[in-house]
Amino acid sequence: MTKNNILITFAVPCYNVATYVDHCVETILDGTKGYHERIEIILVDDGSTKDETAQHIDSWAREHPSIIKAIHQENGGHGEAVNTGLRNASGYYFKVVDADDWLDEAATQEVLACIASFVDEKLAPATENNLHRQEVDEPVDLIVTNYVYEKVFEGKQQPVRYKKALPEGLVVDWSAAGAFKLHQYILMHSVLYRTEVLRAAALELPKHTFYVDNIYVYVPLPSVSSLYYLNVDWYRYFIGREGQSVNEKTMVSRIDQQLRVTRIMIDAFELEKDVESLPLRAYMTNYLTMMMTISSVFLLLSKREDAEQQRTELWDYLKEKNPGVYPRMRNGALGRGVTLKGPVGRTLTIAGYRIAQKIFKFN
Repeated sequence: MTKNNILITFAVPCYNVATYVDHCVETILDGTKGYHERIEIILVDDGSTKDETAQHIDSWAREHPSIIKAIHQENGGHGEAVNTGLRNASGYYFKVVDADDWLDEAATQEVLACIASFVDEKLAPATENNLHRQEVDEPVDLIVTNYVYEKVFEGKQQPVRYKKALPEGLVVDWSAAGAFKLHQYILMHSVLYRTEVLRAAALELPKHTFYVDNIYVYVPLPSVSSLYYLNVDWYRYFIGREGQSVNEKTMVSRIDQQLRVTRIMIDAFELEKDVESLPLRAYMTNYLTMMMTISSVFLLLSKREDAEQQRTELWDYLKEKNPGVYPRMRNGALGRGVTLKGPVGRTLTIAGYRIAQKIFKFN
């Protein structure tokens, strides 16, 4: 249950991250100065064995017992660490911060001022683009903020912002959402959910599975009635760590987990029947198409003997579970591009992926 005095719960999944976790916690604490009595940080050690992660988080809990709670559990994967954080959360809002990432301190202050306005005053804060304050019946269900790819080893930063996709500084429903560009999909880094929304959506991420962040930003969306875009570069996403889950070689080796996540998302909704908002349905259809595309491409990159069979079975599964949106997904540019058959089709699909990789600079 949420407590009226706690504005936000920060859940930090930790697995062999002794090198990074201190910096992550420091940025949260520094960014929340003036609000320490109204925040909590839950550090979840997911069975770390290769370093001193457990000792690090225990030290933080001893140093800040009124703010930080350390939880130790058997290894269950990133999703189970998020589940544990959510089960123990008492804040109005819930934010996942991976231990090797961090938060911008000035932006944290803006986020806290924003949610305090929602919770305490039942008003949306005024912004540069919207000088009027809106009355709200209850705190909004979802706050979207920007995030920044921190390519530390390249010395580069790449912000992802939601201008034109979402109105800035207004409490709206999904009808106000515009078209999201390919780089503007809402990811775990950009969401701040009201805690009870996640619980109402019965969110439970699978154990021992990578890429569950896609479930986290997909399954709760139909439970979101109100949302608010706060245009600040808040979350800093560290790119380039060895063995990182979004590294191409790692993704190829974990294709079975990618397929599992995609099937869970297919199972979650029959979009034509379960999602009433047309803009939201369009967004979720596009997001699911992206997941189908990624799964299809990495199946081919895996060079498994059954890669084309697995790809066909995945698209057949989509057709069975979501017949209403299947034609649009299968016959769209992405769907056609990743379902080409035979050696030539495989070559063309991978070539198209490589071109997109250079243009959008992912992986």
